[in-house]
Amino acid sequence: QVQLVESGGGLVQAGGSLRLSCAASGRIARVNTMGWYRQAPGKQREFVASRTSSGITNYKESVKGRFTISRDNAENMVYLQMNSLKPEDTAVYYCNIFSVGMDTWGKGTLVTVSS
Repeated sequence: QVQLVESGGGLVQAGGSLRLSCAASGRIARVNTMGWYRQAPGKQREFVASRTSSGITNYKESVKGRFTISRDNAENMVYLQMNSLKPEDTAVYYCNIFSVGMDTWGKGTLVTVSS
């Protein structure tokens, strides 16, 4: 089974930065997409960013230019560098890995941005 463990969340002031990390372990398909989603209090989980194993990236419009997703395929790691954070970025951030026959989520890491 594939497991994902996120880290790097915390409390930061508006305008600050955080870097989230996600470590994947287990039987991981070579071709896959790893991504980040978030869920704010009282809201549905939403897509934030993704990166395929071949390097194709995709971002939520509101984070473009502020967030950067990167991967270390050899180490099965995915990162989310978040700059210029805003209070509306406050949420639990979840890591996801998706491939044929595989759709796994981490338990999430809380990001709180104070104004």
